[in-house]
Amino acid sequence: MSHQSDLISSDIDAYLAQHERKELLRFLTCGNVDDGKSTLIGRLLYDSKMIYEDQLAAVQADSVKSGTTGAGKIDLALLVDGLQAEREQGITIDVAYRYFSTTTRKFIIADTPGHEQYTRNMATGASTCDLAVILIDARYGVQTQTKRHSFIASLLGIKHIIIAINKMDLMDYSEETYESIKADYLDFIKDLDGLNDVHAIPLSALDGDNVVNRSENMSWYTGKTMMETLETVEISGDNNFDDARFPVQYVNRPNLDFRGFCGTIASGIFHKGDSITVLPSGKTSKIESIVTFDGELEEAFAPMAVTLTTTSEIDISRGDMIVKSDNLPLVADKFDAHIVWMTEAGLSAGKQYTLKLATRSVTGSVVNIQHRIDVNTLEHHDATSLELNEIGLCSFSINAPVVFDAYSKSKGTGSFIIIDRLTNVTVGAGMITGIASDADLTTVSIADRAARFSQKAASITLLGTNAEAIAYQLERKLFDNGHAVVVITESKQIESAIHPVKQAGLIAISTIKSSADLTFNTDSDSLDAIHLALKEQNIIH
Repeated sequence: MSHQSDLISSDIDAYLAQHERKELLRFLTCGNVDDGKSTLIGRLLYDSKMIYEDQLAAVQADSVKSGTTGAGKIDLALLVDGLQAEREQGITIDVAYRYFSTTTRKFIIADTPGHEQYTRNMATGASTCDLAVILIDARYGVQTQTKRHSFIASLLGIKHIIIAINKMDLMDYSEETYESIKADYLDFIKDLDGLNDVHAIPLSALDGDNVVNRSENMSWYTGKTMMETLETVEISGDNNFDDARFPVQYVNRPNLDFRGFCGTIASGIFHKGDSITVLPSGKTSKIESIVTFDGELEEAFAPMAVTLTTTSEIDISRGDMIVKSDNLPLVADKFDAHIVWMTEAGLSAGKQYTLKLATRSVTGSVVNIQHRIDVNTLEHHDATSLELNEIGLCSFSINAPVVFDAYSKSKGTGSFIIIDRLTNVTVGAGMITGIASDADLTTVSIADRAARFSQKAASITLLGTNAEAIAYQLERKLFDNGHAVVVITESKQIESAIHPVKQAGLIAISTIKSSADLTFNTDSDSLDAIHLALKEQNIIH
């Protein structure tokens, strides 16, 4: 909802133009369970007069049924806790977004869950934010989840932090409590990268102290209120205007006389006449024009969506990246990245996934999990897999060269998502740290091969009158399902061939009696029965 303005009734076009020019601040609220995140957002909207009358009436009615603030009080948390399960339990589960504006800025709030099992939700909400509001219950001080959320905010490149020390009313508005918690938090974050702009604010979301209006109960606090901080925190310097990066999203060719390359500038500034290089091909040209719906521009910068044309006809397609020729990103087929794992099935080293970097999709696999990060203590632990909500540093091997920057340098070209190739579900998110060292590329193990082929190496003997025909039918069925399999029919080869075939991670099918892992009689066992037995024995997945 927007602030009230006299221009709305007198000159709506001027109001809309003024509103469009306002700077946008995206921020999230996070912290421990029941620290009051949703209540804080509700109070922020309520005291800023950003709630419609019908919304307020609905919340007043719901407060009687689902409120947690006691009789006679409006439970402002219900403005954001929209799911039935959230209202019943009094907690946040999903990421809830709210939009509002003041005379100086537009805001998008992401209310993220505090429970550890919803770490992926918190990471999702934080990925597009400029600032994080981390709530701390004044009764308990810095908790484990406070540290975890601060680490995730740091990992995702959030540079601005507001420490909202909430429920000061329950601590008699003690200045000593505020200073102690502030000192503890600053001591913790000194080992985290990028958290250099920290604002600590004592407040009571329930009663509105220091949220929008200055508190009369904490006259000792002379800093800004939360709303004042949100309106004045400097974020324009966060954008990278040095490294020009333009991932091509679409080739626009409406007629024979025009060929433009559409996309959103990820970072940097482009000018007409700039010398450019197209990666990964390495072809060069110059920018002839920068086209928008409103006409041509002399320059364009992040995060503008534009169409570029070039002075020469060179091959450019979706997934390529246009950059300035004197400032090139990294191009490689391997990189290291921090991974947030987001699905029940764990990350498997060696398994092929689809990786989507900017506008390009490629296949690749994790070749080494260097360590798993304990998000509660920040300690590093050895790991062979990452489970749901876990974070680790991994080395990736990609099936084709890709163009990227370190995430700390450019979010748009340093981040990617991981997609399961079979289900098309997004299973993880990554932040690139740099090119992987060859020393990080471990030797290929039997487990790596098993993950790649979704199978366990095994030898199978088929006996019976039609054994050879069934053997080749089984080979085709397994091969069509993506498994690596070979049929061995020569008696002189069988014993000597089985061992190296299994070492290579393959399934060996023979029609000669041998010391196989599994034996089937094709006179009694059908092709489908054999295939089902392989699944039941966990030979294939």
